[in-house]
Amino acid sequence: MGFSIKHKILFNHRSIMKLTKFAQSCFLLEDAGQKTLIDPGYIQVDEKAIQAWMHPDFILVTHKHQDHFDEESVKKILSPKTRIFATKETASFKPNTKFEILKEGEKITLGKVKVEVVRSIHGYHPGLKGGKEVNEGVGFIIDTEKKKIYHTGDTICFNNNYKCNILLLPFNNHGVVMGPFEAAMFAKETGAELVIPIHYDNPALPADILRLEKELTKNSLTYKFLKIGESIEV
Repeated sequence: MGFSIKHKILFNHRSIMKLTKFAQSCFLLEDAGQKTLIDPGYIQVDEKAIQAWMHPDFILVTHKHQDHFDEESVKKILSPKTRIFATKETASFKPNTKFEILKEGEKITLGKVKVEVVRSIHGYHPGLKGGKEVNEGVGFIIDTEKKKIYHTGDTICFNNNYKCNILLLPFNNHGVVMGPFEAAMFAKETGAELVIPIHYDNPALPADILRLEKELTKNSLTYKFLKIGESIEV
């Protein structure tokens, strides 16, 4: 099945900032030598991904689950200068990694970008009993001065006033995140110029891609499914 942008969108061609998708919810933001890596998990990690992730300046982690932060993969890519940011809950769940602790509502500057730490409400089902529940997930709104990129993390739908240009949006339901219907409405509320679906690469949690396409189109939203390793300029 091929995917395409349903509505045309113009990007600033003078921009040198690049956003690259990897499996599940992982993205790499690169700008003139600065690398910010978001949610490097274990799903479909290969040597090509490891090489692309190598020596990031910053790593941002939305929550503690291994598909969003895999210690074995991350330890291969670190440089002495890499700074890793996550919630207290994530840090306590990953004791072999040195984190800088983030809280919802914080605003931090990471070199060339500003990051707002925003609310995220991870869904629940009984399979998460026994310590897998997420009580302290977050999302990130990354302000590059040219564009605002909003990575929601794993979240169900909730009332907010967050705005962005590019939205990285989970939609595959299973009690963990939004389903296609509410995900499209959530996206509409952000004012996003482009929606990039995420969190659909785990075969144990199949996604209804056709339903999402239908809902995004119904809401007049521009969207693009990025292949693993595919980049866009931002």
